[in-house]
Amino acid sequence: MHLVPADRADRRTIDGHRVCDAIAAIGEPGHVRAWADRFSLLADPKRLALLLALHRTGPLAVSDLAIATGMNDPAVSQALRLLRAAGVVEGEKEGRIVRYRVVDADIASLLKQCATSSRPSGL
Repeated sequence: MHLVPADRADRRTIDGHRVCDAIAAIGEPGHVRAWADRFSLLADPKRLALLLALHRTGPLAVSDLAIATGMNDPAVSQALRLLRAAGVVEGEKEGRIVRYRVVDADIASLLKQCATSSRPSGL
């Protein structure tokens, strides 16, 4: 049990080798936190709806996203600001119009899976 931290080394295990495998699978706490933060972006149904729309259709303006999702323009803008700050979307300005698109490949992969599945597994 070479991967068990010293503060947990005195605890009884049933499958010690699996405990080490589990610790290795979890990895660094910072990496886990970063992924948890990314998943939190998808946890909000309105943000997820925006991302699904952008993923499926490509670049869209705030007003078009508002119509597609049933949100108002300020709410869409606020959600896009958060997604842009997280590096998930980028805006491309064309005159006075800014069209947003998904630029995070990992998030795009998750959206693809979400879009092709009729419902989450286990539900």
